Amino acid sequence: MRAVIQRVSSASVSVDGQVISQIHRGLMVLVGIGKDDTEADVSTLTSKLLSLRVFSDTIDSTKMWKTSVKDIDGEILCVSQFTLMAQTTKGSKPDFHQAMPTKDARALYETFLETLRRGYKAEKIQDGQFGAMMNVSLTNEGPVTFTIDSRKFEYVLPDEPRRAKSHTSGDSSAP
Repeated sequence: MRAVIQRVSSASVSVDGQVISQIHRGLMVLVGIGKDDTEADVSTLTSKLLSLRVFSDTIDSTKMWKTSVKDIDGEILCVSQFTLMAQTTKGSKPDFHQAMPTKDARALYETFLETLRRGYKAEKIQDGQFGAMMNVSLTNEGPVTFTIDSRKFEYVLPDEPRRAKSHTSGDSSAP
């Protein structure tokens, strides 16, 4: 799972000209779900999201990076965004083959939202409309923006075979 996390003073999502979700101070989170993502990725991302210290100290605002969204009693607005899984290395057209198919992605996204709500305060978690064309508005505070990829954490990555390094010069048969 990939997330773009923005510290905001406000954010909202509209569908067909109607505001369907809005928050005040907190985090705006765009979430991309990859074809191989599992509940382990959900756990990794929600844990990091709820504990990430992106806000100033509540007493001394000159002390940056001291508090999390939970510490400030902030809100979170999540929007599913499959385009975060796009591969853009070849050609000029984005390739979305790494994104999870819609039906499965919807289920895992709902699990993500439920996990966030259980880990914090359900009423503080808002979301967009899965699969809809949305207009997202926000006031980025800072600006402060981070990206998180759950697959970058060691305990989620599958074991990868390690190749031994050859210290013998000129030995072309070494791996």
